[in-house]
Amino acid sequence: QVQLVESGGGLVQSGGSLRLSCTSSARIFNFDVMGWYRQAPGMGRELVASIGSSGSANYADFVEGRFTISRDKAKNTLELQMNSLKSEDTAVYYCHGGTRALSPKYDRNYWGQGTQVTVSS
Repeated sequence: QVQLVESGGGLVQSGGSLRLSCTSSARIFNFDVMGWYRQAPGMGRELVASIGSSGSANYADFVEGRFTISRDKAKNTLELQMNSLKSEDTAVYYCHGGTRALSPKYDRNYWGQGTQVTVSS
């Protein structure tokens, strides 16, 4: 069973920065897609950023150039550098890893337990 473990969350003032890391028990380059999602209190889980096996990255509109997703092959981690944080970025951030098969029934999705990010105004 693949395990994903997030770290790096915490409390930061508005305008500050945090760097989230996701450690995987499987080689991260074996995933077809990896990403960061977040869930604020009373809200649904939403995509923050994703990165495909080719390295192409996709960001939610609300990121507005403030976040950067990357993979570190040497550390076998997925990273999310978050700058210019706003109070509305407060949420639990989840790491996701997915493998895609020719038939969707064989797709696999793995999730971490989440790390809390709190931005004070």
